[in-house]
Amino acid sequence: MTRLIFCIALLFSLLATSTLAQNSGKRRLTDRDDLYGWEAVGRLDIGDQGFCTGTLIAQDMVLTAAHCAFDKATGKPYAPGQVTFRAGLSDGHALADRKVVQIAAHPDFVANAPVSAARVRVDVALMRLDQPIPYSIADPFALHSGRISGDEISVASYGRGRAEAITRQRSCNILQRGQGLISFNCDVTFGSSGSAILAKKGPRWQVLSVVSAGATNGRQKIGYGMEIPGIVAELKAIMRRDAPRPTATIRRIQPGSDKSGSGAKFLSAGGS
Repeated sequence: MTRLIFCIALLFSLLATSTLAQNSGKRRLTDRDDLYGWEAVGRLDIGDQGFCTGTLIAQDMVLTAAHCAFDKATGKPYAPGQVTFRAGLSDGHALADRKVVQIAAHPDFVANAPVSAARVRVDVALMRLDQPIPYSIADPFALHSGRISGDEISVASYGRGRAEAITRQRSCNILQRGQGLISFNCDVTFGSSGSAILAKKGPRWQVLSVVSAGATNGRQKIGYGMEIPGIVAELKAIMRRDAPRPTATIRRIQPGSDKSGSGAKFLSAGGS
């Protein structure tokens, strides 16, 4: 684990210079048949500042990395409407486009802090969408719970050089796990931040972790994520607490009238 924490200090930019290939079962998902079961993965377009990857875990809720949710210049979360989730985006066409209207990140996450084990542990964010995406369009992923069988995982993401369609790496592996951190040898790059690391549970893939950072050890690319069940529960509580309150209009019923201001008719006791 000491080696894991040390390696996390390597900046994500090292990935850009790595020429090592990690093509274990990678496939570009373009047509509707390819996307079946993966529609809940989408590209998070952040104004004109770039993109990350996000994954639906509810009809109106996207899981991603916290560093994808903060403006580095201000250190604050992006404003409502500044981020767009594009579910199943493929060559310019998305199955659904939704604006992000609320963001929740862990209070301990600092947007401009250097990469470290402590930062990776809390590098998780939830984004609420302005409108739910129907199940008929995209079926959200569940969070993984309990033990996993073996160390095989999968990742589906956008990234540099593959920004226009989901690339799914069918099989990669957990390298180390402990102290709230997970390292893996999946092929992640710029734009892969926030993508879900998936583990199989029965016939379904479920979200085990989120891509936070990456490096290379000279032989292969290494990605880093965190244990998410506890932190996601905290973020959901923050979202409920800070959710915008709906506005309501109160209409008076005039004395002696059986009609409200909306024109609705009420029945009087004893007959109509």
